[in-house]
Amino acid sequence: MWKEPPTTKIYEALGAVADGRLEIEGDYAKCFSSSGNKYYEIKYDEKTNAIMSNDNSSYWQGYLGYPAIAFLLKNGVLKYRSDLGSYLKGVSWKDINQKFKNDFEEALEFILKDLDKQKRMELDDYVNELLKEIKILNLSKLGKKVVPPSGY
Repeated sequence: MWKEPPTTKIYEALGAVADGRLEIEGDYAKCFSSSGNKYYEIKYDEKTNAIMSNDNSSYWQGYLGYPAIAFLLKNGVLKYRSDLGSYLKGVSWKDINQKFKNDFEEALEFILKDLDKQKRMELDDYVNELLKEIKILNLSKLGKKVVPPSGY
């Protein structure tokens, strides 16, 4: 079974969907990184309630990474709200995460700092609802883990 993802990965997934960085063909997808220089592969099997992604978080940490979450959002398994996803459009996640030495919480605060209080509260509430939905899905791992792509 997948471990629960940190909420930062849900924000990142919302940004990936808002940016149109997914190419989906049935139960298979490519999710391009925010730099656009590499992509992650996602496979999903609705019948067995299983998903696999070859992103770093999924491979190294064992929790559902942002590409898999983005796939679930884009495919309607999780409810996507484009009005809230648009707040995260165009974010250079990789650059910002590196700037904060992969302190994802600090990077997220930097990303969200300019949102007004009402928008921030609405976005945070939505992300927490998505986290609850992910827990309820209780997804298992589809096949063996696949090594993430290298590069920036």
